[in-house]
Amino acid sequence: MNAARPAVGFVGVGRMGANMALRLHDLGYRIAAIYDLRPATAASVAAQTGSTAVRTPAEVTASADVVFTVVTDDAAMQAIFAADDDSLLRDAAGKVFINCATLTPQVHVEVAARARAAEAETLEACMASSIPQARNGTLFLMVAGSETVFERARPLLEDLSASLVYAGASGRAAQIKAIVNMVMNVNTAALAEGLGLGDALGIDLDLLRDILSKTGANSRVLETDGADMHHRDHDVFFSAAHAAKDCGIAVRLAESMGLDLPLAAATEQQYLRLVKAGGGELDKSGIAELTFRGRGAAGSRV
Repeated sequence: MNAARPAVGFVGVGRMGANMALRLHDLGYRIAAIYDLRPATAASVAAQTGSTAVRTPAEVTASADVVFTVVTDDAAMQAIFAADDDSLLRDAAGKVFINCATLTPQVHVEVAARARAAEAETLEACMASSIPQARNGTLFLMVAGSETVFERARPLLEDLSASLVYAGASGRAAQIKAIVNMVMNVNTAALAEGLGLGDALGIDLDLLRDILSKTGANSRVLETDGADMHHRDHDVFFSAAHAAKDCGIAVRLAESMGLDLPLAAATEQQYLRLVKAGGGELDKSGIAELTFRGRGAAGSRV
């Protein structure tokens, strides 16, 4: 990796990846190449960052010193690190891949091994933040992989983050991120049920939210999602589809350790229900469409 400011590439420029690229561009980094499965999306972000939209992940590797990947799921990650001529691993010696998606921890471990075989390095940089933080460079990043590589990448990562934590070897940050999102999503589902019940009882929801905020029921989710659930404002920051996926990661991880997590499992099923009803691209607050009387399939945003 270039000891000065490295040339940076991006694979995956959805809501988070695009805003990270814009942030680094604003700071003067050269955004060397951008790849996305949606060519129009890649072209749009490339135009905003003075970059080039390319046709394959391999072209991103060829152009950049450091490549951020921000993809949707395990399958997408496996595809961009596949053993073929179009993947990121083509001529990858000396390159650093910083993988930011929420994935099954074992996938991060496997990708790290593939990269080492290609004489490249990886870090997983799991994000406990949302779109505004990506744009403003105030992400909370949990990083795993080689500590030496982490220290080399620290200046770049600090330009994207307000909080930066080294968690350990490959897979560890992904495990922690699974727990973070599990707790957040269970909390979101519980809040939707509480507000839905309050609404059915005829309780003023502004009053209820204020009381919740002053008791042991207070939470970060109440602050970020409570009013949105009340007013049905589900513009997406963290989608219901991703909430379902991330709950599933935690539930499968628990199963692999012989643990039964009934609240996490129930939350996964509730989000899958929302996705099935057509609400996958609502914000995670959209789970309230299933808990408020008169909403949901009978008439509404879902």
